[in-house]
Amino acid sequence: MNTPPSAPMTGRTDEPPVRIGALVPLSRPGWSEAGRHLLAGLELAVDEVGGAGGIAGRPLELLVRDTAADPQRAVAAVDELAGLGVAALAGEYHSVVARAAAARADALGLPFLCSSAVLDALTDRPTDWVARLPPPQSQGWRVYADFLIGEGHSRTAVAAVPNVYWASGTRVLREHLAARGGTLVEFDMRTLDPSRLCDALVADRATALLLLIGDTESAVSVVRSVRSDARLAGVLIGAPAGQPEFAGWAAALGDDGTAIPFLRYLPGQLGPLGARVGAALRERLGEEPSFVAFEGYDTVTVLAGLLRSHGADRARIAESWPGVDVEGTRGRIRFSRTPHGTVWQCSGVPVQVVDRDPAAPDRFRIRHTG
Repeated sequence: MNTPPSAPMTGRTDEPPVRIGALVPLSRPGWSEAGRHLLAGLELAVDEVGGAGGIAGRPLELLVRDTAADPQRAVAAVDELAGLGVAALAGEYHSVVARAAAARADALGLPFLCSSAVLDALTDRPTDWVARLPPPQSQGWRVYADFLIGEGHSRTAVAAVPNVYWASGTRVLREHLAARGGTLVEFDMRTLDPSRLCDALVADRATALLLLIGDTESAVSVVRSVRSDARLAGVLIGAPAGQPEFAGWAAALGDDGTAIPFLRYLPGQLGPLGARVGAALRERLGEEPSFVAFEGYDTVTVLAGLLRSHGADRARIAESWPGVDVEGTRGRIRFSRTPHGTVWQCSGVPVQVVDRDPAAPDRFRIRHTG
């Protein structure tokens, strides 16, 4: 599915638009709820750039392509958007999709600012064409492991449908837990149904179960089974990748969806810009905006600043990541190289472990910060 371009800025102009390509999961098997929040943030920022005069008087236009969590579809979209003359690429939520898109953008010499995917190895080789807003997975998941140990969970299980992203997260958790005296066991959900998983958890005596399952329906089924099994009454269920933040999770599970900690990339309190953008996103979405929506807004904020400075010159944009220093919704946005990183990485992004409050499921509790 191709989404129509965003509305151009108000007022007449004879100048051609400056185009940004956006990769967003908007249909199954993609996590479409996250995609909707990401797109809302991207579009809000584009609208505000237009209202403020565009890019040196030229309209800013967003060309949206639905990746549906399919790496091959994303690569085809990158090729198409490059041919349409976009100055840069933005977006994507799924790490395996972002990785494919980043490799293609690197090969084509097309700047790509990844909005929300966290896989450490976003590219196989160092590149100046790709930058990323969220912290790398190893950082966030180490924070999550610290939370588990701090809560007294020395034996953790993961229920996983293996892929590159989940395998990377499992490795981070295992190494970080082991360094603190904890252990981790894996259960492959390709061979276990929820009932047999419950039996395995009882036998293993794990006190925490983490859902490393991309399909929301499957994750919901596991939560229901564990919550209804009296033998597992004391087991903590966690979902590091963030499913419980979205309204669809709460609607599907009700009270069973509370007290399931997940990672969120927001500060303890938003500043004036974040509060204003949050209110606008809330109105646009009709619900509380997730951190993914803020990531979308910040993506366009960064790219608009680079476009104002360098126009649509792709090479000059890619050369300018280390010079970025702008106010984002969650703090200053700056990029640097990490010791083992292959892309330009935004630094200083806040990391929280959060869950839905059992006493008020629409309210989030901050359980740990890192």
